[in-house]
Amino acid sequence: MTTQEQHDPVGWEYSPAPEQIKVHIEPKNKLFINGAFVSPKSRSWFSTINPSNEQKLADIACAGKADVNNAVLAAKKALPKWSKMCGSVRAKYLYRIARRIQERARELAILETMDGGKPIKESRDVDIPLAAQHFFYYAGWADKLEYAFPGRSISPVGVCAQIIPWNFPLLMAAWKLAPALACGNTCILKPAETTSLTALRLAEIIQEVGLPEGVVNIVTGAGDTGKILAEHKTVNKVAFTGSTEVGKLLMRSTAGSGKKLTLELGGKSANIIFADAAIDQAVEGIISGIYFNQGHVCCAGSRLFVEESIVSEVIQKLKHRLQSLRVGDPLDKNTDLGAINSKAQLKTVQQYIRTGVDEGAEFHEVHQDRLPSKGYWCNPCFFTEVQPSHTIAREEIFGPVLSVMTFRTPQEALTRANNSPYGLAAGIWTDKGSKIFEMAKQIDAGVVWCNTYNKFDAASPFGGFKESGFGREGGMQGLRPYIRLQNTSGRMK
Repeated sequence: MTTQEQHDPVGWEYSPAPEQIKVHIEPKNKLFINGAFVSPKSRSWFSTINPSNEQKLADIACAGKADVNNAVLAAKKALPKWSKMCGSVRAKYLYRIARRIQERARELAILETMDGGKPIKESRDVDIPLAAQHFFYYAGWADKLEYAFPGRSISPVGVCAQIIPWNFPLLMAAWKLAPALACGNTCILKPAETTSLTALRLAEIIQEVGLPEGVVNIVTGAGDTGKILAEHKTVNKVAFTGSTEVGKLLMRSTAGSGKKLTLELGGKSANIIFADAAIDQAVEGIISGIYFNQGHVCCAGSRLFVEESIVSEVIQKLKHRLQSLRVGDPLDKNTDLGAINSKAQLKTVQQYIRTGVDEGAEFHEVHQDRLPSKGYWCNPCFFTEVQPSHTIAREEIFGPVLSVMTFRTPQEALTRANNSPYGLAAGIWTDKGSKIFEMAKQIDAGVVWCNTYNKFDAASPFGGFKESGFGREGGMQGLRPYIRLQNTSGRMK
C-alpha cells in the first residue's frame, strides 16, 4: 500500500468476504394454500432470477383464478375458529413465528439477497431483524386489543388480501401479516413475482409453528394474480404496497364493494439540510437514505434540498463519500450497493438518468468503477442544477439517483418540499429543535425523520398522504385497518 493510500480511505482495498453458507432452493416452488404446498391448477410457472448474475434461481408457481379462489375459500373456512380464538393463544403463534425467523435469520437474509439483489448486510442487519420485531410486537397486542380501543366492541375485518412489493419482501410480509393475525383475521398474501422466495420460506415457518390451516395462504404470480385476488367477492379487506398507478386501479375496483382498503404507494421524499446542521451526519443520512438500498425504498430521500450557503460543502462531502462506496456482489459483506432488482427496473432508472441530462440538469457519477458484465447494475449518482419542473425532481425513480436543489429560507424549503403529488416521508437536518418542530408541522409527509433517516420501529406507524396512499402500518395505529369497531349506539365502523 502506498503512503497516499494509507492516508486516503478511498484507496483501501478490501479482501472479498462472500457468504459461505449455502441455502437450498427447491427447483419448483408451489403455492401455499390451506396449510400445504400445492401445485398450481393453472399449470403455469415462471422463473425467478438472481439480479446480480442473471442466473435462474428457481421456478415459481403462477396462481390462476382457481388457485386464488381456493386460497380465499381456505381463509374463509379458517376465519370463524381463528377469530374466536383467545388473543393470548393467537399471540403464542405470532411469538413462535418471530422466534423461527430469528433462528433462520441467516438463511432468510441470504435468500433475500440472492432473490432481490440488495447487499447482505442490509438483509442481515435491517430486513430480517425488523420482520421478527413486527411479529413480536403484534404478538404483544393480540390479547390487549380492548386497551387499544377502550369502550368499544372489537371484531376482525375478515378475509384479508395482502399484496406486497419487491423492495422489502419479508419485511413487507411481516408488516401486513402480523397485525392482521393479531386482530383475528385470516390472510392471503401475494408477494411480488421477482421476489417470492422468502415469502414461501415464511410459509415453511408457518407450517413449523403449527398455525391452523388456512389462516395464512400464499399465492405467487404477477399482476393478474393480484388483480384476481383483490377483486374476489369473498375478500373483506385489501392491503396494498406498490405503485401509485396500481393503487388508483385498486381504489376504482373496490369502490362501492364494501371492502376496506389501505394503500402505501409511491414517494418522492424531501431531505432538507440547513446551514446549522451537522454536515457530516447529514451526508451519512443522505447515503443511507437512498444509496445503501439502491434507492429501492418508497420513502427514499431522493430530493435533497440544501441551504444555499452550504451547497458547495455538501456536494464536496457527498462526492467524497460516494467514492468510498463499494458496488458489487450482494453476497459480499463488504458491498454497499448491490444490484437493481430486475432488468425492467434498470431500464427505467437508466431512462430517468437520460431524461435528467436531456432536460439540462448536471449529472455526477463519482463512482465510475467498471461494473460486472452480468447482472443489473447502476452506479450511485446525483444531479445538480435541478429545477422543480424537471422530471427527475417530480417522478419516483426507484434507483440510486439523487436530485440536489437549493433554498434560501425555511419557507422556501417548505414550499419546494411540499410541491409534490406525494407525501410519504421527509428528513430535516438542523441543530435547532424549534426549527425541527416548526418544519415538521408544515411538511406534507406521513413520516418525518429529524437528524436521521430511514429508521424504522415496529411501534412507530408508517404511511403517507396525497398520492402516497392512506392508512398506517406499524404501531398501535397499524391495528386499526384490521378491525371493525362497534360504538355505544351499535353502529359498526
